[in-house]
Amino acid sequence: MRALLLAAGLGTRLRPLTNYLPKCMVPIHGRPLLDYWMEILVGHGIDKVLINTHYMPEPVLRFLESSSWMPWVTLVHEPVLLGTGGTVLKNRDFFEEEAFLVAHADNLTIFDAEDFIRAHSLRPANGEMTMMVFESDDPQSCGIVELDQQGLVHAFHEKVASPPGNLANAAVYIFEPTVLSLLEDQGKPEIDLSTELIPRLIGRINTYKNASYHRDIGSITSWREANRSFPVLPASPQNARAWSEVCEAEGSALCVAVDNLLS
Repeated sequence: MRALLLAAGLGTRLRPLTNYLPKCMVPIHGRPLLDYWMEILVGHGIDKVLINTHYMPEPVLRFLESSSWMPWVTLVHEPVLLGTGGTVLKNRDFFEEEAFLVAHADNLTIFDAEDFIRAHSLRPANGEMTMMVFESDDPQSCGIVELDQQGLVHAFHEKVASPPGNLANAAVYIFEPTVLSLLEDQGKPEIDLSTELIPRLIGRINTYKNASYHRDIGSITSWREANRSFPVLPASPQNARAWSEVCEAEGSALCVAVDNLLS
């Protein structure tokens, strides 16, 4: 299976960190989010990873070129943002008409990718995708799902004031290639998965619960909490050196910003 890591966003709520880095490179315990993602995916059911860039692509390229991950990576730059669904559609040939994984690279997570793929293979017959879900401590900021007895999504509430529960969309998906035609039907290049595809698949969305760890690193508050609550998982020596090269290229201002925000 192939995967797409969505890494093109601006990360405005993560400033001042994103004055120096794109949000997929924000560090948790001195290790960038992208490094955690590659460790989860490579060698665990994923053969190739496509990473899209837009804002500050240089640190992403610098890290990957020096890391152990580059043989598994294809990079694509978006001069104009296409939205999450637009990126999927634009790169449809990468998926080779097979089921594929899509994830937001600004999430911090622990899960077994092979188990996730297995759950998709065992989905109900009418399922066209599998959505990872988790119990959120801030359901108002998430897309909240309601499930039927088969574990299929029968209702979806995107960031509403009074959600009917806390079981949230983790923004990690496995799609069947049939969904590409639904994206194509939109008739435009910029498409959002959450608002323009998922509502069309209600009743056909299988779910997989992440009971280990999942957090959207979308704000400084969430980033600080992740540095407190996430386990310390050291990088390989090669990838630690690759991260050091990024830090050296960005200069002391990045280190100062990280230290000040964590103090």
